[in-house]
Amino acid sequence: MRTGISDMFGVEFPLFAFSHCRDVVAAVTNAGGFGVLGAAAHSPEQLDRELCWIDRQVRGRPYGVDVLVPARIDRAAADPAERLLDHIPEVHRDFVTHLFAKYGVGKGKPFTLGSVGGHADEVGRRVTHSGATGLVDVALRHPIRLIASALGPPPPAMVAKARAAGVPIAALVGTVEHARRQVAEGADLIVAQGTEAGGHTGEVSTMVLVPQVVDAVAPIPVLAAGGVANGRQMAAAMALGAEGVWCGSVWLTTEEAETPSVVKRKMLAATSLDTVRSRARTGKPARQLVSAWTTEWDEAPESPGPLPMPLQMLLAEGALARIGDAAENGEPGARELANYFVGQVVGQLDQVKPSRQVAYEIIEEFASAVDRLRRITGA
Repeated sequence: MRTGISDMFGVEFPLFAFSHCRDVVAAVTNAGGFGVLGAAAHSPEQLDRELCWIDRQVRGRPYGVDVLVPARIDRAAADPAERLLDHIPEVHRDFVTHLFAKYGVGKGKPFTLGSVGGHADEVGRRVTHSGATGLVDVALRHPIRLIASALGPPPPAMVAKARAAGVPIAALVGTVEHARRQVAEGADLIVAQGTEAGGHTGEVSTMVLVPQVVDAVAPIPVLAAGGVANGRQMAAAMALGAEGVWCGSVWLTTEEAETPSVVKRKMLAATSLDTVRSRARTGKPARQLVSAWTTEWDEAPESPGPLPMPLQMLLAEGALARIGDAAENGEPGARELANYFVGQVVGQLDQVKPSRQVAYEIIEEFASAVDRLRRITGA
């Protein structure tokens, strides 16, 4: 399959697989696609270990790293003198305690605010310009072929470092205006992500967004994201003008995925109506499984409402880590609360398969879809 993106990165298929799981990244890269590791969940030390492992697995084949660089965050996160946990109000802590009691999480043990993956301040600052750039510094010590920036324009320092290393920068966007801004800030590749996608999304659908972005930023290449989990959807994205696709949700039910088993079972049983854009997990609108967690934060009269990023992220991830452990231990209330990011294609995900098999099935179905169009057009 030959597109500008295929030639740009030396891949057999312009199938980009975003995942927080190193096994998925390596599997898709080794299948001829391009794996992208989500780095925001890792400390610099953890990221270095993960990339060393990927390097050994892919043996020179191309892969990339994705960081979160929000355009707007709580100002306390940008001040290294501030202790982020001190900025989480008691009313929000009390609401989580209320949820734990209401759903019987941890058999009545009180909720105490903690962090996931390290010290809370360090975790929260991974989504600042300086924190993301620090992760990029680690990534550039490895033979990565792409840095992706989500939620905002890449910081100038990040652009300069990537340019010096000869590594292209991709930017995820949800509007045409965002796409133009990202190109002006130095992006070499645009990922046009529709509202159907899992994680942080805007409000414009993929079908509408992709051709508008393609026209607005030409000749900058565009990947389509959101609602792409099979070959027919990939073919549709290419027909809209994209030179490849960026997929995330489809890997969440694979054998290798990092998805907790309780949540994976919920995904396998879900329909495409069982997701919601909510600020309940990170503080910014992010599509995820509907659960008691999202419903309580978004609809309960006693909810104080989500905090800005990264404060809500710290509060939620600390709570959801404990909820996840309780759910795995069979607590029914915790299972109601448990959720994860996923797009509307969750309604298509009804089997657990190896990531390599999923990648090959997408490409095979893509080829069949293209053949069908040729028969229709007589080309």
